[in-house]
Amino acid sequence: MANDLSAFLAKEDIILGLNARCKRGALKALADHAARRLDLDADKVFEALMSREQLGSTGIGRGIAIPHAKIALDRLHMTFARVAKPIDFDAVDDEPVDLLFLLLAPEEATTDHLKALARVARLVRPVEAQKSLRGAGSEEGVYGLLTGFLNVRAA
Repeated sequence: MANDLSAFLAKEDIILGLNARCKRGALKALADHAARRLDLDADKVFEALMSREQLGSTGIGRGIAIPHAKIALDRLHMTFARVAKPIDFDAVDDEPVDLLFLLLAPEEATTDHLKALARVARLVRPVEAQKSLRGAGSEEGVYGLLTGFLNVRAA
């Protein structure tokens, strides 16, 4: 797997100002977006995400969630969304979430899926990274931040 998110994150998969009032609404919007981009059934993507959330929230704290699921596709895919107004996501720290990293992996994926989850978690750990992602004014800016931060940190 490449050392940056550009291996599975495209500029077209950056969503700023996602309108969602709750976790379920955010996951539905992300599932719809990913389904359009990957030519998948949106309901199946949504069901996979909700099934994973039933195991435990993917809200990792500090306003960040990494919802993820394995589905029938041939490569890792990521969508980043910044929510217009932070939402309750049942995060581990009980804080509302505004930064969402959707990760979809092939059903047979094991290590690549786990490595991608770890990369994202490491990427957003620094407070400076979180502030930059929240303050970026364009999709291109966010894309540059995500791929640039990772190039520095994953080397």
